[in-house]
Amino acid sequence: MRIVVKVGTSTLTHSTGRLNIRRVEELCKVLSDIKNAGHEIVLVSSGAIGMGVGKLKLRERPQDMPSKQAAAAVGQCELMYVYDKLFSEYNHTAAQILLTGEDMRDEARHRNFANTMLRLLHWGAIPVINENDTVATDEIAVGDNDTLSALVAVSVKADLLVLLSDINGLYTADPHTHKDALLIDEVRELTPELLSAAGGSGSALGTGGMATKLSAARLCMEAGTDMMILNGAQPAILYGVMDGAKIGTRFIGRC
Repeated sequence: MRIVVKVGTSTLTHSTGRLNIRRVEELCKVLSDIKNAGHEIVLVSSGAIGMGVGKLKLRERPQDMPSKQAAAAVGQCELMYVYDKLFSEYNHTAAQILLTGEDMRDEARHRNFANTMLRLLHWGAIPVINENDTVATDEIAVGDNDTLSALVAVSVKADLLVLLSDINGLYTADPHTHKDALLIDEVRELTPELLSAAGGSGSALGTGGMATKLSAARLCMEAGTDMMILNGAQPAILYGVMDGAKIGTRFIGRC
């Protein structure tokens, strides 16, 4: 299988913005093990701005564009250093790719991206992708890494996209405010009722929320790619995905 795994800022970092070392180490270990089993892995990783906030000891995530981009410039260095170090410990090579929306919209640039990705996978590398927050503006930004990961999954013709989040999956209502909300284990059609259950943005350090995840699901489903939403607190949950366990929410791609 060719699997794209997206990990969000809330999964990668503590509420302080500092790296959650134990979780990231486990994530890289599990992904390396899954790759050792013969699968191709692409990692879409948020966290550059959040980690920059932590490293710069800022009190909160900046709101203006120059400060966000400056924080990303600091955080992206640390983020890739960590991935390169951890994957190397399991004899795997990480490759960094930073994208903007224009890279996905422009036909020639998108083709170059897809060709590079396929060559990296052929060579056995693990591409680590993030939006190029340091140069992206509102005009050229993808907007969130849920959407970016879906675009990547479709571009490389992945079998599955897994979104690791801070929630167990899609519920019938917001589980934070509705105790009777039920987890939906499988979705074959994005109905108006499901879309209305999506809330706003996620954590203070991240940009995603359930609405962006459903948008990503729509992109994947229309392209025939399955997508799953899982709680990333325990990265070993990915073994359950490989074993076919009924976990999280699975969106079935249209044939």
